[in-house]
Amino acid sequence: MSKAQGKAKQVKGQMKETTGRVTGNRKSQVEGRAEKVEGKIEEAAEKARKNRDR
Repeated sequence: MSKAQGKAKQVKGQMKETTGRVTGNRKSQVEGRAEKVEGKIEEAAEKARKNRDR
């Protein structure tokens, strides 16, 4: 997983969360929020991996 893929997952999650909020779909909101967090974790893991390899 790359840092860019983690960032893309965050953006996708944000869009899903916002769409869920606008439409009143709680399931989409929760899924979007979870996807955002997953993306942040993946991005941080990649950053840590790169710092470790220095």
